[in-house]
Amino acid sequence: MDQMITPEQLADRYKRRFGEKIPVLRVSERCEGVKKTPKRSIWFSVPRDLLVDAIRELKTVDYPHLAVISAVDNGDAIDLLYHLTIGYGERGREILVTFTVAVPKADPVIPTISGEIPGAVYSEREKQEMIGVTVAGIPDNRGLFLPDDFPKGVYPWRKDETGIRENMVRELWKVDRPTDRPTPPVSSPVAKKPDSAEETEGCEPDLPVDTPVNADGKEVQS
Repeated sequence: MDQMITPEQLADRYKRRFGEKIPVLRVSERCEGVKKTPKRSIWFSVPRDLLVDAIRELKTVDYPHLAVISAVDNGDAIDLLYHLTIGYGERGREILVTFTVAVPKADPVIPTISGEIPGAVYSEREKQEMIGVTVAGIPDNRGLFLPDDFPKGVYPWRKDETGIRENMVRELWKVDRPTDRPTPPVSSPVAKKPDSAEETEGCEPDLPVDTPVNADGKEVQS
């Protein structure tokens, strides 16, 4: 990124390119650390048919660093959040850019962005198996985390009927736990006695918890 660009300038750039099709959700700036280094961010709401174009537009500013694609089950739709940074590694010049894409569960398909950012394929593979979106055009369709015998049509991150079923939940702390193991004995703590009179010098004796004391902590004589 040759020239410094602000989130406001980036927002204007997208307004000129896409109009109201890609609205700005939020622009923020806050400072961090003793040097008050600015941390700037901008959030866009992106229709899924414009996702690839939104990535391409960002690349005309600076090649973005993709941190991760996160996902949230929001009932009728799955929100995919593409967390990117331009000016990556340039302290004080970085801008965090988040594209939020709502994918309806009735048609959970999203285009791959791996043609623009090849490393995105790993996060896309994760979204396919963990939250049940189909990434159209993904060059590698294999699973990433779940075993081959994991039930089809079950997605661990879903909050609906396609999520983890109750009969799949295991209390791992009980697995292979021995039932005949005796309870180990626990010895009572032994009060430590002072080694010399010097250790008690300047110390006040402990009083019972119900002993009335005055403002100086002295026992009140009845």
